[in-house]
Amino acid sequence: QSMSLATIFTQATVGYQVNEKFGFGVGLIYGIGSFELKKAVPALDGSGEYGQGTLSGKANGISFNAGVFFKPNDKLSIGATYRHGITVTEEDGTATFEVASFLEEHFPTTTFKASLNMPGTASVGISYNVNDKLTLALDYSLVTWSVYDTLGFDFADNTEKLEDIASPRMYSNTNIFRIGAEYRLNDIFSFRGGVYYDMTPVGDDYITPETPGSNKLGLTCGVGANFKNGLSIDASFLYAEGAERTATNLETNFGGTWKSVGVVPGLGLTYAF
Repeated sequence: QSMSLATIFTQATVGYQVNEKFGFGVGLIYGIGSFELKKAVPALDGSGEYGQGTLSGKANGISFNAGVFFKPNDKLSIGATYRHGITVTEEDGTATFEVASFLEEHFPTTTFKASLNMPGTASVGISYNVNDKLTLALDYSLVTWSVYDTLGFDFADNTEKLEDIASPRMYSNTNIFRIGAEYRLNDIFSFRGGVYYDMTPVGDDYITPETPGSNKLGLTCGVGANFKNGLSIDASFLYAEGAERTATNLETNFGGTWKSVGVVPGLGLTYAF
C-alpha cells in the first residue's frame, strides 16, 4: 500500500598520487537507513475493510571502495573504480497489525529480523581533453544486482496466519552507460553536464510496486570550484525518469503500469595535501 525509505551513506576516501601518470585510492563506506512498509492483510472486518500490517525499522552496514587512475599523456585519462556491495541488517524491527478483533490473536504486535543485500559497482571511464577548457568523458558501469534475490522478514512470533516472509526478487546484473563534458571557465570554476542510460535489473515476472524498476534515462549538471588552498567544492543535480512499464508479478499476481521520476542533489568536499 505504501513504502517510505531513507538512506544516508558516508564515505571517507584517501587518495595517493604515485607520480604524474598513476594514482590510486581506497575508502570506507558506512550506510544507515530507515524504512516503513505498509501492506494489506487479506481479511475483511465488519465494515468490509481490509486489515493492514506495518513493518518499520532501522538498519546499517559497512563496505569499502577502491580505484586507480592512469594518465598516459596530457590528453587522455583512464580510471577504474570498484565499490563493494553492502548488507544492511535490522535485528529488532517492529511489526504492528490493524485487523478485525477476531483475528488479533493471529496477528500479534511483534519484532522481526531482516537483511538487505545492496549491489556493488565496477566502473571504467575514459576522458579526453579536447583543449585547455573542454573535456569529454565516457563511462561504463556493471552493477551486481544479482545479490538481491529475496526480500525476507523473520518474525519473532509466528502463528498459523503470520508466517515469515521470503519474497523472491531474482534481480540480474545490469549495465549503465554515461557520457559527459566539463567546461573550465577559469582557474576556479568548472561547469559539467551529461546523460546516462541505466538498464533495469528486474524482469516482468518479479516486478513489485514498492521497487518497480525500469530502464532509466538521466540528465545531470554540476559546478565545481577549486581554490588555491587545496579545497574543492562540487555541487551536482540529477534528474532521472523511468520508462513506463506494464507487468504482473508471478508470486502475488499483482499487476499494474509503473512510471517513476527521481531527483538527486549532491555536494562534495575535497582537500588535497
